[in-house]
Amino acid sequence: MEDKIIDTQISPEGRLDVLSKAEVHKLLDNSHGGLHQVFRSCALAVLNCGNNLDDGKELLERYESFDISIIQRERGIKLDIKGAPASAFVDNKMIKGIHEHLFAVLRDVLFINDEINGSANFNLETSVGITDSVFHILRNAGVLRPLINPNLVVCWGGHSISRTEYDYSKKVGYEIGLRGMDICTGCGPGAMKGPMKGAAIGHAKQRLSGGRYLGLSEPGIIAAESPNPIVNDLVILPDIEKRLEAFVRVGHGIVIFPGGAGTAEEILYILGILLHPDNVGIPFPLIFTGPANSADYFEQVHHFIGATLGSEAQRLYKIIINDPVAVAQEMQAGIRQVREFRKEKADAYYFNWALKIDHEFQKPFVPTHANMRNLKLHKSQDSHQLAANLRRAFSGVVAGNVKDQGIRAIEKYGHFEIRGDAGIMEPMDALLAAFVEQHRMKLPGKKYIPCYRIVR
Repeated sequence: MEDKIIDTQISPEGRLDVLSKAEVHKLLDNSHGGLHQVFRSCALAVLNCGNNLDDGKELLERYESFDISIIQRERGIKLDIKGAPASAFVDNKMIKGIHEHLFAVLRDVLFINDEINGSANFNLETSVGITDSVFHILRNAGVLRPLINPNLVVCWGGHSISRTEYDYSKKVGYEIGLRGMDICTGCGPGAMKGPMKGAAIGHAKQRLSGGRYLGLSEPGIIAAESPNPIVNDLVILPDIEKRLEAFVRVGHGIVIFPGGAGTAEEILYILGILLHPDNVGIPFPLIFTGPANSADYFEQVHHFIGATLGSEAQRLYKIIINDPVAVAQEMQAGIRQVREFRKEKADAYYFNWALKIDHEFQKPFVPTHANMRNLKLHKSQDSHQLAANLRRAFSGVVAGNVKDQGIRAIEKYGHFEIRGDAGIMEPMDALLAAFVEQHRMKLPGKKYIPCYRIVR
């Protein structure tokens, strides 16, 4: 049964006032090559802001009658919205931030289709071409700001965290905001919302206007992590790999809070990049942090990293427990080093061109049952290559947990099988089991049904 819904029409404010007939046709096209389904699912996720739901399949089923189309007139366009969640409105008028996010989705869906996918300007089979495409998507969204000193802190962590952990993430964000730094997250709830909320208060106390709360998402995950209302710049990247690259290209340091499989994927991504020989000596502050009762969580993560990637990987980050001030101070000092390094190397402050991202971290991974079964999870490879394959394994678990397509594949074919060396499978199994026990795989109150099976 659907929740309360509203029909409405809205006009753009200052962006995408007009569309070509060809663009409108693509947005209305329900065929395999059309854009209607991806636009519809992303738009519904934006309108679902604040609702307690982290299942893409369930969201589409709950609002089955939802639809969005384009009304094209000579003087401009309107979005015709049917069956939208009532929570997106106040007194039958759409909340302004949600209104902005809808047109950000429209902007990015069209740009990626028209200017990136299939374009002769970008060879998406090469590392350089992929990085260039990420740059152009971010530039088109207006989030690359060349005249600002490095100050953007990326915050990663789970959407399903305890209240204590959420409050702690707000305190860290508050201390970061007091020091004039901005926040970038995956834009959803939990550890993606808390730092933004805290930073907004810190910015207000310092009378800093124009604070940035940048949210980066992708079509497969946005339904499970609907953009939170603090986000004032939303960008939709075409897939998880380009989303992850966008984080490390625009961010100047990363703070990681407790989380589940998605957070483990992010940790493995950044460690794999920093382990690459070409990136030795490039400053990139990386901090793991949480309240006192999260100490065991980070000990488990630290042990997993040591058991799989080794002590070299463990030296790439600092663990700070229950000390928001120390986190903010450490990050501020690290970003100063980033600024000096980029100034010396004449590298841009707004986009980290110097960082080498191996093609293995850029190629989109489709978590089919065959691809998950055939992952190379053994130690007879470079540590950064192992990190890339471990990242794919956790990405598949995320897909099976929350993404519409992944959930349907699990329902049809059964569990993903993950196999590899015992020295990797045992710590991975233990880590995932701990995530399940600690209720980090689904929002509180939601029953978790495993989508994977470890084969030893």
